[in-house]
Amino acid sequence: MGIVSGYPMGAKIVSSFKSQGICTNEEAERLIAFTNNSGPLFIIGTVGIGLFKDTNTGILLFVTHILACLTVGFLFRWWKSRKKRTALLKENSNAMPSKISLSNLGEILANSIMSAINTIFLIGGFIVLFSVIISIFKSSGILHTVSDFINPVLNAIGIPASYSEGIITGLLELTNGVCNIAMINNKSISINIIICAFLLGFGGISITLQILSITSKAKISIKPYIVGKLLQGVFAAFYTYIFLNTFWFLNLDL
Repeated sequence: MGIVSGYPMGAKIVSSFKSQGICTNEEAERLIAFTNNSGPLFIIGTVGIGLFKDTNTGILLFVTHILACLTVGFLFRWWKSRKKRTALLKENSNAMPSKISLSNLGEILANSIMSAINTIFLIGGFIVLFSVIISIFKSSGILHTVSDFINPVLNAIGIPASYSEGIITGLLELTNGVCNIAMINNKSISINIIICAFLLGFGGISITLQILSITSKAKISIKPYIVGKLLQGVFAAFYTYIFLNTFWFLNLDL
């Protein structure tokens, strides 16, 4: 569901599992690290077809996104693995999910719809908030100053300075970031695609705060999520680089 539905559905389900006593706190921390992902509608539709004007690029980014997600999942097998599995709250009938019947079907549907609406408002609110923050940073010159500061680091790894503002924007808010990166004119467009793969894997601070607003209610630590998303961004960029240099029909460089 985290892959199909996109951010922050994975966090909502894991938090629900923890609250219902289906998983322990350690298991919830492992799950939270890799079950929050960008959905196929955004990666293939918005980024691939909408921004790069190429369906293959969207599919490539989605495939490498999933591969990176699974890689992080396997790595987090050892996250707090020495801790013994604590007893679950199975005896608490109030914590377990209700069975669907004709008598409570209306209530369950109403709760589901309200939860979905709240999530939509949460996502939209964070996007608007960070769009305003990014605009303030641009107008005040802060974004340009930070870009000048990280340019030497980017040049050291072969990324042109023209990408710095887009990368910073993407680290703050995903949607604005990938839009800025995709719009940069470059004959080596594979750089654009690889950077977008990293940003899609990491998710940005905006999405991190969305996840925090959900997991804090279930008292799940946000640290494994941050570590997992940084790793997923790196793996997604690495896998995308490998695919672009292995399969000629995926490379759009001029």
